[in-house]
Amino acid sequence: MIHYKSKAEIELMRESALLVSDALALVASVIKPGVTTMYLDKIAEEFIRDNKATASFKGYQGFPYTCCISVNDAVVHGFPDNNELKDGDIVSVDVGVFKNGFHGDSAYTFGVGEIGDELKQLMRVTKESLYKGIEKAIHGNRVGDIAYAIQEHTEKLYGYGVVRDLVGHGLGRHLHEEPQVPNFGKRGTGAKLKEGMVIAIEPMINLGTKDVFHDKDGWTIRTADGKPAAHYEHDVCIQRGKADILSSFVKIEAAEKANAELCSDYASQDPVL
Repeated sequence: MIHYKSKAEIELMRESALLVSDALALVASVIKPGVTTMYLDKIAEEFIRDNKATASFKGYQGFPYTCCISVNDAVVHGFPDNNELKDGDIVSVDVGVFKNGFHGDSAYTFGVGEIGDELKQLMRVTKESLYKGIEKAIHGNRVGDIAYAIQEHTEKLYGYGVVRDLVGHGLGRHLHEEPQVPNFGKRGTGAKLKEGMVIAIEPMINLGTKDVFHDKDGWTIRTADGKPAAHYEHDVCIQRGKADILSSFVKIEAAEKANAELCSDYASQDPVL
């Protein structure tokens, strides 16, 4: 069942989504070679708690951490650990918070130190595809219109692998609600988008094959060919004519640009749709 949100509920969801954005901006300010992903998880958890919210992921179906932190060939659901990040890594950080009865859920991929042009393009195109999908997230369209826009930009134009095993989702009082929002599909298919729906759109794009597998920890999803992946995610409310993006990359991008240890020249800034 799809749960439609009132205007008041949408504003509460915006508060949760923006708290996630702030947590990701904090993470962006401290990422550098030599930092462990466990440290990133720790500061995100403390920030969420200090803002009178709880971490959506911690304890969800047994997941033991606050953040999903996925490095290089890890697509999503990576476990934070005590391995130090290295120059040339790309790291996806996915954070969820629960506040005022609603979840926020957003993700961003960072380039650590100097990364190659191939990875810069992967990050740029994946981020662009998120906004291509958001452009289609309007009343009267269908989920397949979002999916097609993302797939067209990433797989058809650049030959990247669009993961089939993982999809975006509805969001609200529950972390995962209907409808599912895949990153591949046909225009004019799937659930009809209606005003008041809130969905998490999250392209998960691989440099190589679309195929993935579960690591031995039971959670981490890795690319089958060992090539890197990128992941960006926004919370989006369906409206008439133009989607309402509840989360924001503005502070994250500012922190990314201010941190000399992060690559920030790979993409244009958060566009105004």
